[in-house]
Amino acid sequence: MLTEYIQAAMQEAHYELMEDGNFFAAIEPLKGLWADGDTLEECRKNLRETLEDWLFISIRERMAIPEMGGIKVEANRELAKDTN
Repeated sequence: MLTEYIQAAMQEAHYELMEDGNFFAAIEPLKGLWADGDTLEECRKNLRETLEDWLFISIRERMAIPEMGGIKVEANRELAKDTN
């Protein structure tokens, strides 16, 4: 399910060539999620890594995760209990 979610989110990515020649990317439905890179491929790779980190933190912190491409990810509150 996470792989499908990541793929759906990456399809929502928008890329922009900046004036300095670097690339910038963001996934609009995921406010504040962005990455950049010297090349389009590096930017895409950085965006995917950022998305994976964001998703992990969102699940760990039991934050709401927007639906992407009809795919929902919900953290099970019982499984996510802090053991400290």
